[in-house]
Formats: sequence, structure tokens, C-alpha cells
Amino acid sequence: MEREGMLVRSMYYGRIGYEATERLLERFGHDGSFLLRDSETVQGAYCLCVRKAPLVHTYRLVCSSDGWCLQDSGVRLQRFRTLETLIESYRTGAASDISIAPLTEPLDKTQLQYISFGQECLYMETCSSSSSSSVL
Repeated sequence: MEREGMLVRSMYYGRIGYEATERLLERFGHDGSFLLRDSETVQGAYCLCVRKAPLVHTYRLVCSSDGWCLQDSGVRLQRFRTLETLIESYRTGAASDISIAPLTEPLDKTQLQYISFGQECLYMETCSSSSSSSVL
């Protein structure tokens, strides 16, 4: 992850589960909001999670010797050198090998660290040295 650009680092939430991902996107996102998290089932893979009401769509991103791609059964998909290039290509429509939910705005974790709504306060802690992130 340290080789990736600011876009990917700002939207990478680490080892959060699907339920926490849904809550974040439903509460702070809108249609087209997206974030990146670790895959819960495939070591070294990531999940690109996109809100398209009423659902959150999840796409697994895998890396092979020739680059990053969306995982799709049986279809040879376009490869990208970095996650950032992959995300930007699908965001701008340059990658057209498969159709995914529109990517409009990354859910920037740096903007969510301290958000107050009346009496309720959300604090999000992301620690790169630990194996988990928590939303309180």
C-alpha cells in the first residue's frame, strides 16, 4: 500500500468488515461513493466497495505478475500497474472490459476522523500497525 498514491491511501480502510463498510457508506456516502478495504477471504487482495442505493457493491481486486485487475470468473480483464490507475480508469470510464457501479467520490477517511452530529460523535481509528480498524 505504501507504493500507492494519495487517492488510494486516503480511501484505504484496512481490515474492516463488510458490515462496517456498509455502515460507513450508508451514513457518510452517496450513490457512487467508494472505499477500499482488505479482502476478508483472499490474502493480498482488496475489495473496492461502491454505494449504489440500496446496496453496497463489492469488487475484489487481485494482483498477478502482470498487474492489478478486478476478479471476474473466466474473463480476461485489463491489467493495471497500480491500484490507483485501476480505480481511476474505472472512475473515468476508460476501462470498459466489464460494467461496475459508477465511481463518483472516494470516501476519504481523513475527512471522517472527527465528525460531530449534534450530541453524537463518530471517531474512526485506523492503525496501520494493528490488524483491525474500529468505528465507534
